[in-house]
Amino acid sequence: MKLMTSNRTTRSASTLAMVLFLVLLQGCTAMSRPRAVPDDPEFAPVRPQAMMQRDSASGSIYQVSRNYNFYGDTVALNVGDVLTVILEESTRASKNAETSITKDNEVTLPEPTILGKSNFGINTSLNHERDFEGSAEADQSNSLAGSITVTVTEVLPNGVLRIRGEKWLSLTNGDEYIRLTGLVRPQDIQPDNTVASNRIADARFAYGGTGDFDQANQMGWLARFFNSEWWPL
Repeated sequence: MKLMTSNRTTRSASTLAMVLFLVLLQGCTAMSRPRAVPDDPEFAPVRPQAMMQRDSASGSIYQVSRNYNFYGDTVALNVGDVLTVILEESTRASKNAETSITKDNEVTLPEPTILGKSNFGINTSLNHERDFEGSAEADQSNSLAGSITVTVTEVLPNGVLRIRGEKWLSLTNGDEYIRLTGLVRPQDIQPDNTVASNRIADARFAYGGTGDFDQANQMGWLARFFNSEWWPL
């Protein structure tokens, strides 16, 4: 008897340890998201390639490698040129979902007749009813305004410019950053060397921060577990 009780206690302890391990694993997985750091090579500026090469001495004032435009505005056209992006982003999404399922089952077994006798008292009936109702609602809106100056990293064969850059602001309780990558047509660049963010193709915007305010807006590991797909309720 004592041996059976000990085995049950061991199994219960093992089950509890497994549940706690899954909770900790889920929490640690959610907490291990990558942190943004300044001077990331993926967003670092590039050196102007045109300035790194020299033309042969021909006595001409105009140099092909510089690609200067004498009849237009001075805007970003070459690798290494800077371009100011005016951030004008505003998005809003809303979604509603409702689910309702009802299922009824009824089974009746009548009294059998055996050798002319039917009063055996074994008639049976089964009733089963199942209902499920669920609803979900999500509403999200975001807006981003400001400006960021980026650099041209590549000029595609069709003249489209690939841009990237980041801007960091060091505040009292942490840092805030804006990162941007995308493709820009030279025709969309204004005479003052600016372009609207809604004119950028394949745009990737990232706005975030580090420090006390960023940590205060994050959900704890235990709360993330209860809001994850691992929680059965």
